[in-house]
Amino acid sequence: MSKIYDLSAVTIGGEVVSLGSLRDKTLLIVNVASQCGLTPQYEALERLYQKYCQKGLEVLGFPCNQFGEQEPGSEQEIKAFCESKFSVSFSLFSKICVNGPNAHPLYQLLKDRQPGEAGQDIKWNFTKFLVDKDGQVVGRFEPKIEPEDISSEIEKIL
Repeated sequence: MSKIYDLSAVTIGGEVVSLGSLRDKTLLIVNVASQCGLTPQYEALERLYQKYCQKGLEVLGFPCNQFGEQEPGSEQEIKAFCESKFSVSFSLFSKICVNGPNAHPLYQLLKDRQPGEAGQDIKWNFTKFLVDKDGQVVGRFEPKIEPEDISSEIEKIL
């Protein structure tokens, strides 16, 4: 069975990154979108990142256009939007699928380890997965759960 550190992902800038480089970090992995009613969560995600990055938190944002086509832009447009509108400094990756046969291997693993309320599939943008320093998926938080509401869960595993 694959481990999170065996996988890689492409940054929004086009660089392939091994998730093994994030070993010993606490990860908050989120599928994001720029034209969603929940898009303001970018601001809260950035606040969490700023609050806990020195303690080992990494926020990983994965744009996804599978929900209402709410992430139609190019990687460059997504990056520019996130930086200008929300001052995002956490890691953003290239656009991926999170459900279906083309789901990114990372999301296949996350969903396998933490099935949601209605089964494995991601229901909407801004579903959050919390991964501990050992690479274990320890939490799944549905889209409407605000990032600040999982601060205590993050603090427990930092």
